[in-house]
Amino acid sequence: MRIPAHSVCTAIRDDIVAGVHERGSRLTEELLARRYGVSRVPVREALRTLEAEGFVVTRRHAGACVAEPTEQEGADLLEMRMLLEPLGATRAAQRRTEAHLKVLRGLVRLGQERARRGNSDDLRSLGGWFHETLAQASGSPALTSMLTQLRHKIAWMYVVDAPANPVESWAEHGAIVDAVARGDAERARAITALHTERSGVVHRLRFTSGPERADRVRTSQHPVNVTGVRH
Repeated sequence: MRIPAHSVCTAIRDDIVAGVHERGSRLTEELLARRYGVSRVPVREALRTLEAEGFVVTRRHAGACVAEPTEQEGADLLEMRMLLEPLGATRAAQRRTEAHLKVLRGLVRLGQERARRGNSDDLRSLGGWFHETLAQASGSPALTSMLTQLRHKIAWMYVVDAPANPVESWAEHGAIVDAVARGDAERARAITALHTERSGVVHRLRFTSGPERADRVRTSQHPVNVTGVRH
């Protein structure tokens, strides 16, 4: 049975993000095919996709290698997310389905419960599912795909610390869902913009040239006032 290239692509991408394939290391088709138990054809297709996404580069005399993004490229990723996440929330308020709302509300309930109990183990994955579902609720496959790629690359480049106040963070998630449910596109955009800006503070670059370079990315120092966002 032929394993589809997108499954191989996902496996290689996940390993790159996890650091299994280190930055700058060679990615030979033969070794990858052996590792993932596939032929070289889906591996070749997967490498082309990963190159288009920015995870892989092709070098003369070396072939496919894991990319080595710069700190500026990392900062650009966070800035792009700050622009696209609010757009996704705006579209979600206009296009969401009841199925989307059901999932979003369920995730918020779980997140708020875990945050109150101080159980942070599940919060990161719950947050990822929340933002992925919010993107899907936008009704735009292109936007959803771009946000998914951004999340993968940010997870690859950054260590994300737990928020200082997870209860407040999940209250923001709840406020976003409330605005989306009411169809209030402007409020959904505004709260998501503030939430995304605030979350940038807890990102630290994985790849730095010295300990002093691993400072937090300071996109904002102002707390998000959920109740004070203008309609």
